[in-house]
Amino acid sequence: MRLSLSVLLVTLALDSYEANATVCPDFVNISKGFLFQDAASFKTTIQGKFNPPQGVIEDYLEVKKCTDRISAGNRKRLGEALVIHSFFVHQSFCL
Repeated sequence: MRLSLSVLLVTLALDSYEANATVCPDFVNISKGFLFQDAASFKTTIQGKFNPPQGVIEDYLEVKKCTDRISAGNRKRLGEALVIHSFFVHQSFCL
C-alpha cells in the first residue's frame, strides 16, 4: 500500500506542474464524501449533484465498501492528500 501511494503521489506531482487553475468545489466535495460519508449519504449526494445512471451509483457504492474498511486515520491522510493535490491540478473538473 505504501509503495502504490508513493507512486501515485509522484505521478500526480509530475502531471500537475501548473498551479494556475482551480478545482471545481463539487469535485472536491464528492471526493471527500467518498472517503468520509456513509453509503446512504454519499448516494444522496451524488444523485443530487450529477444524477448519474443507477449502474454508476452501484459501482461507486461497491468501491466505497472497500474504502470504508480503511482506518479513519488513513482516510484522513488520503483526504489531506486530496486537498493538497487540488491546489496543483492544471485543469478544472467542473461540468
